[in-house]
Amino acid sequence: MPAFEITTHYVLERDGFVALVERRADGAFGSPGAPGLLAEGGFAALVWKAASPVFVGRGGERPASSEQVEALRRFDSDLRAALSSS
Repeated sequence: MPAFEITTHYVLERDGFVALVERRADGAFGSPGAPGLLAEGGFAALVWKAASPVFVGRGGERPASSEQVEALRRFDSDLRAALSSS
């Protein structure tokens, strides 16, 4: 995703989920941050409230379905695997 105002990180997106990845001085990928949902108000992190998954961001919070939790976990796993091989 283009994010010209962010010079210290890359913004990677898949299926509505995003993660910031450190941009090293040589332009290489560094460590990824925790992924979340790209919501209307910006980034929404996945948190657990009373054993229920919820996306929380600037625009408020909304329940996360089990399918969304699984998709977010796959995105995180795939991202980390891709970065470890680069």
